[in-house]
Amino acid sequence: MIDGGKGQLSAVVRVLQEMNLLDAVTVVSLAKKREEIFLPGESKPLDTDSEQPGVQLLRRVRDESHRFAVSFHRQQRMKSSRRSRLEEIPGLGFHRQKQLLAHFHSIDYIREADVKKLTEVSGIGEALAQEIYNYFHPNQ
Repeated sequence: MIDGGKGQLSAVVRVLQEMNLLDAVTVVSLAKKREEIFLPGESKPLDTDSEQPGVQLLRRVRDESHRFAVSFHRQQRMKSSRRSRLEEIPGLGFHRQKQLLAHFHSIDYIREADVKKLTEVSGIGEALAQEIYNYFHPNQ
């Protein structure tokens, strides 16, 4: 099932033809605006009722795939934004980044911690704690 109308379906059909898979794969598209279902080679949508069980199922599959994709991308962005700040600190490897995040639960709490609090994390000595503190407080 393709999320989109005739244009998206046509693009997928072209790719499937190039890969010699069009005969092996059944493909339809579900256009969001009017919940229209298109088949390859057809210019008009199938004559359906939006309350038909099959149409409702296709809609649920589409909506769930959207929900999954959006939550996955949010999760990836969060991981990336949390890690990228810590990766900039010299001497702070992946394992210690994980330990800091496990101990403080957020970058904000790491930023607020003084050197003494940072040394409470396993594997973070005085010198590295000072490096982390200096990274978040460059003017002090």
